Amino acid sequence: MKTQSKIIVVAASLILVLSFFFPIWYIDLEAPQYPEGIGLEIWLNKITGQKPHDLNNINGLNHYIGMKEIVPDAIPELKIMPFIIMFLILFGLASGISGKRFMVYLWIILFIVIAAVGMYDFYLWEYDYGHNLNPHAAIKIPGMAYQPPLIGSKMLLNFNAISMPHIGSWILVTVVILAIVALFIDKKNKTIEVSNA
Repeated sequence: MKTQSKIIVVAASLILVLSFFFPIWYIDLEAPQYPEGIGLEIWLNKITGQKPHDLNNINGLNHYIGMKEIVPDAIPELKIMPFIIMFLILFGLASGISGKRFMVYLWIILFIVIAAVGMYDFYLWEYDYGHNLNPHAAIKIPGMAYQPPLIGSKMLLNFNAISMPHIGSWILVTVVILAIVALFIDKKNKTIEVSNA
């Protein structure tokens, strides 16, 4: 690859560092009893409430309908994801510095595969969270499940659950787009060189 494309790939790799500082996903819960809203933010290595007491409040609500408590330290993916992102940063830097196109293609494929596996894993977590209910819960509604949507909104009793990508996800998308742009510019430059030869 030409220097311009190498710089773009290296810059994209470094931009990926920002994903450690912003939530990847969020789940908002809107209901009349919470006019100010309540919700969760999912980071690479933790789950927090959008406001200081939101996680505790959500766990309290969930207890009454038989849902499991959300214990971030017990979720193995939150321990693994930072290492996956660090690997992608290093792989991207190596791809950019070496200038090997096949490594950049492989980097993009890895991003797509990891994102697909991550979304599927998130869906399974939500499914278990919303369907595997305590049969001795204080509030039981036959046939009712409380799985939040993977993306979009869904009514769960009197709560409107909204699940959407957060800033961290858009950082990941930006990195992939920059990698594709680098390959496109490199290919265009090579085409110009061949036509001028």
